[in-house]
Amino acid sequence: MGDQTVVALHNITLSFEEGVFLAIAGPSGSGKTTLLNIIGCIDTPTQGKVFIDDQEVTGLSADALADLRARTTGFIFQTFNLFPVLTAAENVEYPLLQLPGVGREERRKRVRRYLSVVGLEKYAHHTPNQLSGGQRQRVAIARALAINPRIVLADEPTANLDSKTGADILTLMKEINRQLGTTFIFSTHDRRVMSMADRLVRIEDGHLAMLAMNVEGKWKQVRTDRSLQRAHEVAT
Repeated sequence: MGDQTVVALHNITLSFEEGVFLAIAGPSGSGKTTLLNIIGCIDTPTQGKVFIDDQEVTGLSADALADLRARTTGFIFQTFNLFPVLTAAENVEYPLLQLPGVGREERRKRVRRYLSVVGLEKYAHHTPNQLSGGQRQRVAIARALAINPRIVLADEPTANLDSKTGADILTLMKEINRQLGTTFIFSTHDRRVMSMADRLVRIEDGHLAMLAMNVEGKWKQVRTDRSLQRAHEVAT
């Protein structure tokens, strides 16, 4: 930022097992979205390495990273990021158009399948302005799943939803995680997301403050890099 260098993350080493339902938590400005973007190969770290399926991806070109994202990673945003002129079905189909190996009939099959998974098959021909906030987020989830991703990254997916709709969306994503084995990684400060997660990564001022696992509804701390009272409060 001009002459100022901002260090978003400091010496973080993490690994995520396949099929996990994990929350990256922390206050605004803590670095959690940057960490999510690095996992999703949107941002490239100035130091360190990123591995996906034991393959280092930090040295790949921008085009190669874009191709990797298109094939392996689904994204869900708090603002939905739907194309307003496209129908729900067309929004779900859009990322599939970037995959040359997926033909027209396969695209239609996937659109039908994932709109059904999120309970919106009756709204396939509605545009976003004809849908509620919760329905738009369901379309975004279907779009993320359509590429058959290994990982779904969700950046504050409940931030623009009321409490009931947010809870319904979280329940839906948890069901998808369990049924399809899709890895979900959230950036969030929503306690509802944290309470449903299998694993919790706590980020404070760009540092890994705590790593915990959910054991029968209670957080069991497995790693602390900084002794922060706020991190302990989140875990209890």
